[in-house]
Amino acid sequence: MEKFKNVVIGFGKAGKTLAKFLAQHDEEVLLIERSDQMYGGTCINVGCLPSKNMIINGQRHLEFADAVAKRGVMTKQLRNKNYHMVADEPLATVWNGQASFIGNHELKVAMADGTTRQVDAERIFINTGATPVWPKIPGLTPSERIVSSKEAMELAKKPARLAIIGGGYIGLEFAEMFNSYGSEVTILDHHAQLLGREDADVAAEVTNDLANLGIKIELNAELISAADNGEQVELTYQQNGQERRTAFDAVLVAAGRRPNIDGLGLENTNIALTKRDAIQVDQYLRTTVPNVWALGDVNGGPMFTYISLDDFRIVKDQLFGQGERTTADRNVVPTASFLMPPLANVGINERQAQAAGKDYLVFKLPVKAIPKARVLEDQRGIYKTIVECDTHRILGATLYAAEAHETINLIALAMKAGLPYETLRDMIFTHPTMSEALNDLFKAPVK
Repeated sequence: MEKFKNVVIGFGKAGKTLAKFLAQHDEEVLLIERSDQMYGGTCINVGCLPSKNMIINGQRHLEFADAVAKRGVMTKQLRNKNYHMVADEPLATVWNGQASFIGNHELKVAMADGTTRQVDAERIFINTGATPVWPKIPGLTPSERIVSSKEAMELAKKPARLAIIGGGYIGLEFAEMFNSYGSEVTILDHHAQLLGREDADVAAEVTNDLANLGIKIELNAELISAADNGEQVELTYQQNGQERRTAFDAVLVAAGRRPNIDGLGLENTNIALTKRDAIQVDQYLRTTVPNVWALGDVNGGPMFTYISLDDFRIVKDQLFGQGERTTADRNVVPTASFLMPPLANVGINERQAQAAGKDYLVFKLPVKAIPKARVLEDQRGIYKTIVECDTHRILGATLYAAEAHETINLIALAMKAGLPYETLRDMIFTHPTMSEALNDLFKAPVK
């Protein structure tokens, strides 16, 4: 059995950053990744970067095949760069294989070359990410025509007719992306509104814009079955008391993501899981086994690359710092979905404020009132913020607008600093910018 001081399982944002950091600080580290096509993690290979690259090239009216080729070149370059950022460190070793626990600190690794190796590790860091959720519906099983978001990024041919199961953020991003390349897209969702976490007025804005793009939206649609005949997939669903059947060239399942614990052999350890089958961790990201940590999506936290990076910072502080940094420090986390225009959030929305019994004010501004939106020739969307009545502090914001993914960070900073909304109302901004609209947004509450 080979011995290593540090073993990182998974080449995601936290894992690769931690492995490189350990190696640069005179610590021997082994990084194990089961697929050589996933060096660098989900974000650079099948997630954030390639999907945004496809979205942008769709807006530029590239042919689908040309966009796929460009995306492939980009991901190959990034994958190679990420591999070498770790592998080239003298104290770092990278293995290509499936790691599974055979004890609390012992691993069996099924190597890609067919051999098996065993490792005894002083410290283990699990960073295996998340994997798509597959609803238990008859016939809805992976195939060439029934795919998750991961396989959808690898399609070589544009589907003429595409069904997307799920009206969440991932599903809507892919709906707009494939629509921009000329696919006829239908979204099926069993809820009464798309983006179920959003306020109804915001969701209505997004839904209206999707419809204007020609995307068909089927709400209150309960999927009954799927039948793949080798050429098309026939979906059967119940809607408003009627059974409907429609055939598609491809079906994209976008029903969410779950922590990826598959194949880890956690049953051979004392590592506990949560009710949602995430690896249970404390605020320092420690599992229930000493000297074993879980970082990134696998620990059940918010599934964002930048949260994974912050997980690295927390663990780094334990190993080399004061050990004071925790997940409790993340009280303000902005998010963005790259729709057209982008949808960005931070804090709570009006629905959540009501549920929490907050005494709040609502500020709203239509994007068409922003001069920069006219310059960008995209006046779709809305700015909406929730403010606490007595303190005037911002509780949350939803921006559905061009450049919202940038502007939201300014509001997040104000929230983190505990500034009253008047600070943004009276701040001097450059012109013309989307951020200067905060002056007008906070002039007077609408509720």
